Amino acid sequence: MGKIVNHNYTQRSEPAGGFKTLEEFYPFYLGEHCNQINRRLHITGTTISQIIIAYAVIRQKWKWILAAVVQGYVWAWVGHFIFEKNKPATFRYPIWSFICDFKLWKEVISGQRAF
Repeated sequence: MGKIVNHNYTQRSEPAGGFKTLEEFYPFYLGEHCNQINRRLHITGTTISQIIIAYAVIRQKWKWILAAVVQGYVWAWVGHFIFEKNKPATFRYPIWSFICDFKLWKEVISGQRAF
């Protein structure tokens, strides 16, 4: 296991021209997740989504994939609107936010990022 990153999750401003790379976007994404409860809700929602997707694939119940996506966003949006008090970055950057959800999940689950 690698070194644990103790990122302080500080708010970052969005550049005037937007983000050009995922590497530029990720620090902004982390800054949009300063509240610990929000981050934990994201990890919970992402984990449950992956379990539901695995079930859907194994059982070939494809409608469950939609349920997996919806419930994942519900957990995250509760975290943003109630605890973080900001608008989810997924509204402005849906693809990069989706990728970063899994990047953060992987870092937390593998112990690379303090939670």
